[in-house]
Amino acid sequence: MSPLTTRTWSPTRDWSRWSLAEQIGLPQLVLDHVAIVDAENSAGANPHAKVMSLLAGMVAGADSIEDVDRLRQTGNRRVFDQMRAPSTLGTFLRAFTHGHVQQLNLVLRASLLALAARVDLLPGADQVVFVDMDSTHRQVYGYAKQGAAVGRHKGKKTLHPLFATVSTPIARPVVAGIRLRRGKSADVRGAARFLAETLTVVRQIAPTATILVRADSKFYTADVVATAARYGAFVSLTTGSNPSVNAAICSIPDPAWTAIGYPDAFVDTDTGELVSDAQVAEVPYTAFMSRPKKQQVAGRLIVRRVKRKNPDSVGEDQRFEQDELFTTWRHHAVFVTSRFEMLQAEGQHRDHAIVEQTIADAAASALAHLPSGSFNANAAWAVLWAISHNLTRAAGTLASRFHARATTATIRAHLINVPARIARGARRLTLHLPDGWPWKAAWAGLHAAVHRPARPTA
Repeated sequence: MSPLTTRTWSPTRDWSRWSLAEQIGLPQLVLDHVAIVDAENSAGANPHAKVMSLLAGMVAGADSIEDVDRLRQTGNRRVFDQMRAPSTLGTFLRAFTHGHVQQLNLVLRASLLALAARVDLLPGADQVVFVDMDSTHRQVYGYAKQGAAVGRHKGKKTLHPLFATVSTPIARPVVAGIRLRRGKSADVRGAARFLAETLTVVRQIAPTATILVRADSKFYTADVVATAARYGAFVSLTTGSNPSVNAAICSIPDPAWTAIGYPDAFVDTDTGELVSDAQVAEVPYTAFMSRPKKQQVAGRLIVRRVKRKNPDSVGEDQRFEQDELFTTWRHHAVFVTSRFEMLQAEGQHRDHAIVEQTIADAAASALAHLPSGSFNANAAWAVLWAISHNLTRAAGTLASRFHARATTATIRAHLINVPARIARGARRLTLHLPDGWPWKAAWAGLHAAVHRPARPTA
C-alpha cells in the first residue's frame, strides 16, 4: 500500500476544535441548554461529552447504545478523547425527562442555524424553502417499551415519530424537528405547535424566502394552516375527499382540464399504480367553512385526475352515491394558498415525497432501533439522530457535489468509515489512506473545507 498522508499533527494539541461540530459550537450549545440535575449515579455530569459521544457513534453508523462502543476500538483513542462507555451513555439517556428532551430540541434548532451559517447547506434558501411534515411508525419489541402500542399497523407495536424537514428546489432536506409520540397517537397530534417551532428556525435561516409547507391529508386542519399563516408561510396540503371538496371538483368545466405527461412516472398513493399522464385543473376554494369566519381560509384546489383503468372496480354502494364523474376518474385534490401557477404548484406538491428519503435515511441508521425501554430516552435518541443527520449532510455538502446529494449511508461509507491507518512517529500522529482510493478527492475536499475559516456573515 502506498500511503497518502492527509494530515500530520501533534497529539498534545487540541485538534478537536478543527471538527465541524466544534466549529459550530455544538458542545457549548449542549452545556448552555441541557441541564440534568439531581440524577442518580451522576447521570447528568458532563452532558456535552456524553452527547458528543452519542453523536459521533451515530455519525459512524451506530444504531444502538452498545454500538457506540465502536469509537473506543482500534486506534481511535489516539485521535478522540472524552469518549464514554455505552453503559454510561445508557444511564445518561435514561435520566432524561420530557423537559430535558425539549432542551435537546433547542440544541437541534440552534445547531441547524449554526450549520447553515457555516456551510451552504440550503442553497437557494433566499428564494424558496420547502417545509415537509410527515410521520412514520417504527416497530419496537418487548413488553417494557414505554409508549409502544399497536396503532395503524395491525399486530405490530410501534412508536410514532413526527418529522419536519427543510429543503430547497436544489438541496437535499435537513431535519428541523422530530418528536416521538405514542404508537396510538393520531398523525396530527401536536402538529400545529411542532410546525410553529420548525418555522421559527426556518424564518431565521431564510427571513425573506417564500416558505411552502407541504403535507398529506392527515395534516389538513385549520390549526396547521393558521400556524403557517402566522409565520408568513403558504401551504400545500392534500385534502382527501369530503362533500365540499367533491362539489368543488364537480364544478370544474371540462375545458378547464389540462393534459400533462410526467417525464418520470410516479406511484399513485391510492392504488399503487404508476402514473405517467393525467389531467390537472384548479378552482377557487375556501377551506374550513364549518369553522368561525376568522378560521376560514381562501385559496384554491389544484386537482389531478387519472383515468380509472378498471371502472368496474368501483363498488355498487359508491356507484349509487357518486355520479359518473367519480366512476370514470380518480381525483387527487390539494389545497394551496401560494401564488405559484397551477402546474408548478402541482409539481411542487408531488415533490413532498422527498421527506420519505429522510425517513428512509433514519431507518437505515440510528432510528433502525429505538434502543431503550424508557420513552424519554428514546425521544432523546431520536433528537440526537436528527443532529447527527444534519452533521452528516453538512459533511457531504463540503466534500463534493455528488455527496451533497447522496444518502447518509453513502456518505458514511465513502467519507466517514474510511480505510485509514494511524501511525505514530516523532511525537506526531499521521493518518494514512490507501493509494488509488476512489473517494480520495472528496475526502481531501472535506478535510480542506473543514479547515477553512467560516463563511462571513452579514
